[in-house]
Amino acid sequence: MNNAASNKFVPIVSHTKESGERWTVKEKIFLGLTPGDYFKEQLRNPFNWILWIIYAVGIPLLIGRFIFGLGWATHGSYEYPWGLFLNWGLFTMVPLSASGFMLGTTVELFGRKDFKPIERLGLLNGLLGYFFAVVFLQVDLGQPWRLIYPMFVSLGPAAVLFLVAWHVATYLSVQIAELVPSFSEWMGFPTAKRFVKSIVLGLTVAGIILSTLHQGALGSLYTYAPGKLHPLWYSSEFQWIHFLTSAIFGGLSMLLVVSTLSKWFMRWRCDDNFLDNLDKLTLGISKGAALALITYLIIKVIAVAHDNEWGYLFTGWGQYYAFEMVFGTIIPLVLFTAAIRNQNAGLARFAAFIAVLGIALNRMNTGMVAFNWEIYQEIPHWREVIIAITVYTTYIVVYRAILARMPILYTWKEEKSSS
Repeated sequence: MNNAASNKFVPIVSHTKESGERWTVKEKIFLGLTPGDYFKEQLRNPFNWILWIIYAVGIPLLIGRFIFGLGWATHGSYEYPWGLFLNWGLFTMVPLSASGFMLGTTVELFGRKDFKPIERLGLLNGLLGYFFAVVFLQVDLGQPWRLIYPMFVSLGPAAVLFLVAWHVATYLSVQIAELVPSFSEWMGFPTAKRFVKSIVLGLTVAGIILSTLHQGALGSLYTYAPGKLHPLWYSSEFQWIHFLTSAIFGGLSMLLVVSTLSKWFMRWRCDDNFLDNLDKLTLGISKGAALALITYLIIKVIAVAHDNEWGYLFTGWGQYYAFEMVFGTIIPLVLFTAAIRNQNAGLARFAAFIAVLGIALNRMNTGMVAFNWEIYQEIPHWREVIIAITVYTTYIVVYRAILARMPILYTWKEEKSSS
């Protein structure tokens, strides 16, 4: 679509055409193009061909997982009950989606309206990340109709899973409500937008409470099996706060990554308000990410000291742990600091990419590599890898489709009668 935009293609930003006619829903879905022209544009994009190849291979395997069971697609066992579907889809995607409650808090609660141009992108990143974490969970469980069991049928109020289930479900509802203004602008439902704006403060506070609680609760799940996880990655007293603090810089870094990709590949959809403020917003968000990184680093050191695990640092596992901390924490911290000091938004974006990889490395190490460290390390089944790629590809497709249509990267031009 960047090429189309350079050829006098004008994206939809209001309900009316230049002629004064109103855009139909069908025309909005096809971005103002005829269906034929729209699909021609999709065929011209080489990235779409990669997506179709992934789906051609992955969809049959995804169907096979539900037909033949989890054992057909994974190496799941009593020793390794959590495979790639949960360690990537849930434990990695959830912290990378923490931008929702942080941007909502920044703009709506603390009154930082200068972050308004990127707020909706942060909310969308949070919503889709959590939604597809639930999708990954359903791929792992294989029985979507039993999703409500831990919440309504087999109640366990003292269990961490009960807490996570309720928090994720209710927080998803909050995130959907927070994006209603964007959808209502696009569809022309001003009443829905006004209603959500009237309760936005309550939604923001609910988002803070729910998100902070379940981010830590995901770490607390590992207290169910204290002897299985390597001591350098496990601390009964600090496990929950490790996950919470890492989610803060993880979510902010993921927001910087997504905004950068949007600037590169969806520039046609970004308006001047978004593009002109992006560098300044990138540096502002980088300050929060840097503070969260230094907090996380200090707490990790305190945890090792508290549990007196210094001896493990001189083993092979200790060297690998040091690599994770240097690559995923210290390097992005140094890069963020240098970027802020020199007002270098490009360096901040690079630091964000490294920080996102560091979060992914930490969660995969915690859930698979350092799990059962005294027995053996799990290697995901090839079918599991392809299915995970297929589901994540759908996440990208949905993300891109929403950004191309709804007012996330641009400001919708309201009609005077509906303002």
